[in-house]
Amino acid sequence: MSRIHGLATRALRSLDPEVAHGWALRGLAWGLGPHGRGDDPILAGSLAGIRLSNAVGLAPGFDKDAEVFGPMLRAGFGFVECGTVTPRPQAGNPRPRLFRLSEDRAVINRMGFNNQGLEAFAGRLARRGAGVVGANIGANKDSEDRIGDYVAGLRRLWGLASYFTINVSSPNTPGLRALQTKAALEELLGRLAEARDSLSAEDRVPIFLKIAPDLEAMEVEAIVEVAVAHGLSGIVVANTTVSRPPLRSRHAGESGGLSGAPLFELSTRVLKAFAAASAGRLALIGVGGIGSGAEAYAKIRAGASAVQLYSALVFEGPGLVARIKRELAERLRADGFGSVAEAVGVG
Repeated sequence: MSRIHGLATRALRSLDPEVAHGWALRGLAWGLGPHGRGDDPILAGSLAGIRLSNAVGLAPGFDKDAEVFGPMLRAGFGFVECGTVTPRPQAGNPRPRLFRLSEDRAVINRMGFNNQGLEAFAGRLARRGAGVVGANIGANKDSEDRIGDYVAGLRRLWGLASYFTINVSSPNTPGLRALQTKAALEELLGRLAEARDSLSAEDRVPIFLKIAPDLEAMEVEAIVEVAVAHGLSGIVVANTTVSRPPLRSRHAGESGGLSGAPLFELSTRVLKAFAAASAGRLALIGVGGIGSGAEAYAKIRAGASAVQLYSALVFEGPGLVARIKRELAERLRADGFGSVAEAVGVG
């Protein structure tokens, strides 16, 4: 079947990126995705108290509307994060808004939180079975109370998700990244903490904050202190970047967030900064440019308890996760580690 999946991935790359993504979701929903084998015990671990069979997760954006988290878990991901979901459905930005940069193993997107809204998302999550499935929540573009949108997402999905991620770092919703400033973050996380504390304690799960890689050292320290003060469990480092390292693709000049291989160095550098600033007080998820076991291992050594990937799937398909896990296990054993946890932050 791996050969068939490889052929399907190459065929999809001949299509418009957004059309290809739609067909990939249909194929997975029809049961045509890969089925991973049992995980190597060395890959098992914990993320803010959540037990993981392996530390390699699917980043949000792939499964915006919680339609294929089951097939992606069966493909071998240790956890799947769905979204970003907003309270009301929205169409997102005009097309074209998704671009493959094949020469750079990268993607530029300016999707704009296109999704079917909280009710459709919640209905699908309510039917989930075993497996770790997170919910990435955001705000509608035309919202008059963006913080209220995050609170609404937390309340509606409480008891349905394994964890929550608060996305304040997409570059494709005007003004959203301003919520990363200390004053705005104090208000956002304060209101979320109030909402969390009013909800069922038995359904309490970790809450993460997803940040941009385009931060200064002082901003990193401020975000950590505010997150700790309001009882967050961790930070997801990082979202797409608005910076532009040297690129070869004809789409290099498109506006939007850049992800994939060119983001690896920047996102890992910021991950190390968050690891130093948090000093073990927050769990970190490393995201950005992961396409191999060596890159996943580098994120773990930089301080991540778990990692996520998405853009590399555009070029290699969902079967990539099996190779990454195999390579990661080999790296851990070669360096004498008995688990992922033993390698966290050693670099």
